[in-house]
Amino acid sequence: MTDEISRLVAQFQKGDRQAFAQLVKTFSRRVYYLAFKILLNHIDADEVAQETFVRVYNRIGLLKSPEHFESFVYRIATNFAIDLLRRHRGRVVAMPEETDLPGSIQLALAEKVSNPEKDLENKQLLAAIVKAAEELPPRQRATLILHDIEGFSKDEVASILECPEATVRSNLHIARSKLKKKLQKLLTSL
Repeated sequence: MTDEISRLVAQFQKGDRQAFAQLVKTFSRRVYYLAFKILLNHIDADEVAQETFVRVYNRIGLLKSPEHFESFVYRIATNFAIDLLRRHRGRVVAMPEETDLPGSIQLALAEKVSNPEKDLENKQLLAAIVKAAEELPPRQRATLILHDIEGFSKDEVASILECPEATVRSNLHIARSKLKKKLQKLLTSL
């Protein structure tokens, strides 16, 4: 995190509302995209983004060190997104047009699709991947997204999700195995 962010956080902790507004401006897009990747729904992602900053505002006193502000924000956003997933279990969600995928899945797509020009095959495969990821339990999905898509280290994911690093490694392994198993039939049929 930059010195500027740490300075803004310190000012915000002292009651400076302008500093808070600047932090919201800096992090709101990132929080929204993280929430969207977890929830696959723009309305819920918007709700998470808004509620995250309400909670940040109300809980800033709990943050012991300005250097940890980013993981503090992501922890709040991720936990709220997981709560929404649990509340909406079984609700049908429209498939997004585009979704960021881990590099390993993108590589598998590039290797398995004989002609990249075949948009229909690519869209069907993307829909299957998104559907398979959607079926993961909330904590496994969040772990996979934070690590494989957002690029956080296992240590950072552990901090965001407030769990041991061993749990992060376990959730990643299980989530990847489940995705691989669900997609194996589809990938071999291409």
